[in-house]
Amino acid sequence: MPAKTAKLYRMEMPDHHCPFGLKSRHLLKSQGFEVEDHPLRSREETDAFMEAEAVETTPQAYIDGKRIGGYEELRAHFDKPLPDPDAPSYRPIIAIFATAFALALAVVWLRGAPILSMALVESFVALGMTLLGLQKLKDVEGFSTMFLNYDLLARRWVPYGYVYPFAETFAGVLMVAGVLIWLAAPVALVIGTIGAVSVIKAVWIEKRELRCACAGSGTNVPLGPVSLTENLAMVAMGLWMFTRFYLL
Repeated sequence: MPAKTAKLYRMEMPDHHCPFGLKSRHLLKSQGFEVEDHPLRSREETDAFMEAEAVETTPQAYIDGKRIGGYEELRAHFDKPLPDPDAPSYRPIIAIFATAFALALAVVWLRGAPILSMALVESFVALGMTLLGLQKLKDVEGFSTMFLNYDLLARRWVPYGYVYPFAETFAGVLMVAGVLIWLAAPVALVIGTIGAVSVIKAVWIEKRELRCACAGSGTNVPLGPVSLTENLAMVAMGLWMFTRFYLL
């Protein structure tokens, strides 16, 4: 069988290596094509190519003499379209919870505690709070704007939207360390309770379709069961930690 071949024109200048050109070359090779690579090594060479081919961008891929287009068009050609950036997705939350669980396993192992124990649950929830808080701290302004769409306290007192990321992260770190629980537990209990009530009201009573600010701004996590679970976990963690440290 003759080898499948493709031509690829991409920018590769001393100060710019086009990432989409590199991705296009990798995609073609992964599909079994021998790539006839044509790096465009100057702005003048790139402009001349785009004018000659009547295109406005690079890279440009050609298969069997037919222009396919850039990286996105190439993926579509191979039935591998890019995910819709505006589509709802739980991927950020899954990634955060999976990382929190892996870190919790490491913490429990380093402490010498039984793997299947409350220590694992405590570490998982506390680390989850910390990582979720970190996501919010990346863009506090953006988070507070999203938060105002549904949080009952933030809508009455706007600064709460700016305080929340710090409070969640602070409480999570203290719980991981097992210190100042008299402060961390009430914080988790209060913000978790307000959050749970807010989610229930927005989603199940008012039937609104909103994005959750739980993973920070710029994400498309739907407001709903996952958001409620996060808040209920904080409520449970606050009650449990306070009970374990001060009542048992």
